[in-house]
Amino acid sequence: MKKELQLKLILVFAIIAVCLYFIFSKPVKLGLDLQGGMSIVLQVDIDHVIKRQYQQLAEDIEKKLKESGIDVLSSDIRGIEYVEIVLLDPTKIDKARNIIEDNFPHVNVDIKDNSIIVKFADWELKRLKNLIMQQAVETLRNRIDEFGTLSPNIARMGERRILVELPGVVDPERAKAIIGRTAQLELREVVDVALSKEELLKRYPEGLPKDVEILEGIEKEADGKKFKEYYLVKKVPIVTGADLKDARATVDQAGNPAVNFELTSKGAEKFGEATAKLIGKRIAIVLDNKVISAPVVRSRISATGQITGNFTTEEANDLAVVLRAGALPAPVEILEERVIGPTLGKDSIQKTLKAGIAALILVGIFMLWRYMVAGFISIFALLINGILLWAAMVILDVTLTLPGIAGIILNIGMAVDANVIIFERIREELRNGKTLRVSIDEGFRRAWDAIFDAQITTLIAAFVLFQFGTGPLKGFAATLSIGTVTSIFTALFITKIFLDLILGGRKYLKYAF
Repeated sequence: MKKELQLKLILVFAIIAVCLYFIFSKPVKLGLDLQGGMSIVLQVDIDHVIKRQYQQLAEDIEKKLKESGIDVLSSDIRGIEYVEIVLLDPTKIDKARNIIEDNFPHVNVDIKDNSIIVKFADWELKRLKNLIMQQAVETLRNRIDEFGTLSPNIARMGERRILVELPGVVDPERAKAIIGRTAQLELREVVDVALSKEELLKRYPEGLPKDVEILEGIEKEADGKKFKEYYLVKKVPIVTGADLKDARATVDQAGNPAVNFELTSKGAEKFGEATAKLIGKRIAIVLDNKVISAPVVRSRISATGQITGNFTTEEANDLAVVLRAGALPAPVEILEERVIGPTLGKDSIQKTLKAGIAALILVGIFMLWRYMVAGFISIFALLINGILLWAAMVILDVTLTLPGIAGIILNIGMAVDANVIIFERIREELRNGKTLRVSIDEGFRRAWDAIFDAQITTLIAAFVLFQFGTGPLKGFAATLSIGTVTSIFTALFITKIFLDLILGGRKYLKYAF
């Protein structure tokens, strides 16, 4: 045996040994359709964010105009369509328009009946919508990672919907609570508090100031009676969840579940300055526009704080999870949910395994009948291809789905297809009177272009399917692309080595092909 062939054999068995190590040391991840779990379709309330952006735009424009000596009589948000601005001095309307156009290039400005109409440009609206969806997907991914669910599939569906697949989830209700919660945390200054909205409104007969709003508190209990408080709070928060560095479940001084939070350096600086001015006053801890608690500031507070309420231990843990992962950029609504039991997955695995074994046997019989010894080598190479494919899925952390198994079965036919091309080229060379050794070398050389072109087109199609397909289709694309790469390796490298090894002796010549 040549030294070069020996080295190649050592390399092959070393690769197989490494692959087997990964296969037996770590199981492949199973998708929703194979191990059961939960599938949720969410709709993101993009309009909520657009309206909020218009409110911010109106405040910014009003501030900029005031700096330029132009007073605003009113600024009204017209749904999600535009902002209507009315000036105290209508003669300054053209000047105001120029200021808005110069300082806010992402809006379109028109004048209608002595009012300035400000709308986001189409490209800006498109950018905002894409940004909202990207943030929602990323936040959901972070939450699910914190939740501990393995191999989630999170994908956009159209302009406003998101598909979330959670394989192996055993507590669907808890998963829904974590996924669907907006978790918008804000710390706001409390101006006033009462037991009803009406009582607060009575205290301000001329109307509430523009910079405040009324928020509802959580239900409390005292002396056996349940009640709620309503808080008049500043609209602009002192700090928000964006300033949050960490959040952990803990217990308060009374031993009840609570959540400790830590702010970033920038957030701590803002919070410290605010609390130094608010000593003796209350700060509302607002979660999703509801006041969870409103402690009195006893001293300057900077980096840390605590959220208390009527939490259970699990609720405190889940609140810490969603705060760490970040707030969703917009409220979401669960449109559809499905729970898939593991029994269906086991049945699917059994059926597809039978199909795979049947395909392997039938392909093997055909190759033995058609190519004899070379056919046996192709079957051996096919088994190695399966080992390489499975190991690659483990190493690359690919989730195996039912369509993914279909991709593996399809790969069986594709892998031997490359061998068929090679063997037919070798037969052509033998018919031309060349020796077996020369025919093998020429067959592999001449088959390379055809195999390479066919497999590259398959890889391109698989890549497109992976980029634009949803979870199950991505599973098919992943196994198909990995299998394509491994089949090229086994067909051109493994098969060649064993042809050189087994067909080196003359006694095999007449059974070779």
